[in-house]
Amino acid sequence: MISIDGLTVEFGGFTLFDNISFVINKKDRIALTGKNGAGKTTLLRLLAGMRQPTKGTIGIPKDMTVGYLPQEMQLQDSHTVKEEAEKAFGHIHAIENELNTLTRMLNERTDYDSDEYHNLIERMTAVSDKYNIIGGANYQAELERTLIGLGFMRSDFDRPTAEFSGGWRMRIELAKLLLQSPDILLLDEPTNHLDIESIQWLENFIATRADAVMLVSHDRAFINNTTQRTVELELGHLYDYRVRYDEYVVLRRERREQQLRAYENQQKMLADTEAFIERFRYKATKAVQVQSRIKQLSKIERIEVDDEDNSALRLKFPPAPRSGSYPLIVDNVAKSYGTHLVFANATFTVNRGEKVAFVGKNGEGKTTLVKCIMGVINDYNGVLTLGHNVKIGYFAQNQAQMLDTDKTVFETIDYVATGDIRTKIRDILGAFMFGGEASDKKVEVLSGGEKSRLAMIRLLLEPVNLLILDEPTNHLDMRSKDVLKNALREFDGTVIVVSHDREFLDGLVTKVYEFGGGRVREHLGGIYEFLEHKKIDGLRELERKTETQLNSAKVNPPPTLSYSEQKDMSRRVRKSEKAVADAENEITHLEAEISDLESRLATPEGASNTNIYGKYEELKQHLADAMTRWEKATEEYELIKNL
Repeated sequence: MISIDGLTVEFGGFTLFDNISFVINKKDRIALTGKNGAGKTTLLRLLAGMRQPTKGTIGIPKDMTVGYLPQEMQLQDSHTVKEEAEKAFGHIHAIENELNTLTRMLNERTDYDSDEYHNLIERMTAVSDKYNIIGGANYQAELERTLIGLGFMRSDFDRPTAEFSGGWRMRIELAKLLLQSPDILLLDEPTNHLDIESIQWLENFIATRADAVMLVSHDRAFINNTTQRTVELELGHLYDYRVRYDEYVVLRRERREQQLRAYENQQKMLADTEAFIERFRYKATKAVQVQSRIKQLSKIERIEVDDEDNSALRLKFPPAPRSGSYPLIVDNVAKSYGTHLVFANATFTVNRGEKVAFVGKNGEGKTTLVKCIMGVINDYNGVLTLGHNVKIGYFAQNQAQMLDTDKTVFETIDYVATGDIRTKIRDILGAFMFGGEASDKKVEVLSGGEKSRLAMIRLLLEPVNLLILDEPTNHLDMRSKDVLKNALREFDGTVIVVSHDREFLDGLVTKVYEFGGGRVREHLGGIYEFLEHKKIDGLRELERKTETQLNSAKVNPPPTLSYSEQKDMSRRVRKSEKAVADAENEITHLEAEISDLESRLATPEGASNTNIYGKYEELKQHLADAMTRWEKATEEYELIKNL
């Protein structure tokens, strides 16, 4: 579908990509991974046609459509949310205009028997068929479903986009991209501006409705749920594994261990052979054997071990000064903007040493409450008390964007450092992978992850005992996220994390505060326990609605059907039940086959077998189709039952 051949990219003598080649096939779901600065965003921009390589070719068919969502973009704010999203349907509006023109022309003519009139009729029929095929009559419903799935309310549709934050405007761009249904989606950190519910919606969209996808994301749960192939960029080389990210991590480690063992064995054999040659080189009785060994050495293909980037973030927070037993007490706090209530009656206490999470949809007040705690917002109702000797360290979600791009990395830290810490700036920068020449880089050339790491250094400049981190994992690569998570676990102070990253929060926090519906609810336990509770609450809500419907049916019983109508209804119910059962049986069968193939793909032999992967991809597509049929059949069954 898309072929990349011999791709090389150089920046002023530095080679970012060195002769990489791979193919993107139809229905591929690819996770593009690698450390910050490895070139992930550059590769997406090359595929989107926004950059040109130094050498090599990228073959994209002329009729293929490519949709690209960058990490950051310039957004226009001259339309409402719905008007902006409707730009995705420019091709449908063009057909609607043509249909209106043809209709007007037909109404104006009276030469019904002429060839011109019949040609207009034929053209009208052809355009109408095309309009129906591409879903012209249903695009408004699809638009609304997508916007709601990404977290917008119906009341938001007619609001100007200028009223929304940058994160929400990025969601509008994502909605436009998804609605265009491109042949390949290139998504660069799409989850950075989404809450947990919207991420789960996007996971389902990609799994069931998207064509080919290549995405960059440091949300491990997200890429495991949406991709089946992992492409890693490391030190200019590309490594391609046709498995999910978690399986790739295991296979990559096993492959390197096998390479090391084979390399060590070969080196021992080479050393033994060379020793034999040196020992008997000048003995006539061993001349034949010596020549044979020399020829053997010349024919041996030397084993190479994949280069590995071992540079790693070294992060350990300074010991926390002792604070009071209750670093934060929130008592009946409420905040409004004009007539808009953000939250009310927020009451909770954070104990010393606790690590808690603030979660919920964007716009429900997580960052607002953080700003109240920081003293940035003071016009709230209620009482908010910081405990004795509390010293706050704060990482804002837009902190990386607040850096002065004209300064170098060293100048950025030197500017804010005071006292003895200034003598350790080079050591600190080295711990954050800015050692050597990297410390002289301008901030403007840093990747998103590198900027986040630089902004995080500020937290180390003085000891604190209450860390407040607002979306700290945005732009951080997998390894850096793991290092940050471990550092927070070992930190002996109190931590409040605002995050949508489920894997990052898992095993880190012991309490979750949910923001939503104007309230702040406390949930004991970790993030997955919280999500399970949410699922159960959702089912209970569904049960309550069903019970209400049943009670309503008792008060207002449906009209009695005639015998023939009852017979027809019974036939429709049986047919619908069979369709649901058939779809469920097909799904069970396909899932069993896929599970078997996944076990085979988890082995090194299976991972390199393209035939197995081809069959795996085919079965995944069949499963997606079967799930769609099951959903439709279930909806029809429920509809018929409720008639």
